[in-house]
Amino acid sequence: MKKLFILFITAIALLGCGPYSFTGVNTTADSFQVNFFQNQAPIVEPGLDFLFTNELQDLILNQTNLQLLTKNADLIYEGEITEYRVSPMSATADQTAAQNRLTIGVNVRFYNMDNPEEDFERKFSFFYDYPAATQLVNVRQAAHDEIFERITQDIFNETLANW
Repeated sequence: MKKLFILFITAIALLGCGPYSFTGVNTTADSFQVNFFQNQAPIVEPGLDFLFTNELQDLILNQTNLQLLTKNADLIYEGEITEYRVSPMSATADQTAAQNRLTIGVNVRFYNMDNPEEDFERKFSFFYDYPAATQLVNVRQAAHDEIFERITQDIFNETLANW
């Protein structure tokens, strides 16, 4: 009787886990595609569109078992970069900027071909603050890395981390 009870509890525990993975992904999808995110921001930073598209693909590949396809995938990500802006954030006593903020915004359309109720369109954005005395060109790589890491993780959480 004790063995039957343990077997029953084990079966319930395994079946209750469903399609979850160790990364917290809850999906029955097998594949995804990330369409090219064209840069439509008022300030166009060359190559930003390729970098962002690749960062999103890499994040999903590294954190899921989904296969990357170029068409007919179960999950589709598309959109455009809509914001690339540098703005002063804080002033010094002599009314000059002490810190600047680079903000990048991305509009994302997500389609789940197996579950259309999960489809959405939403804007994601993040920023990077740096000293005003520093030129953007000197911090651009670090800024892009930090901003893309945050935005792509937010997109991942919104689309695949369905707790």
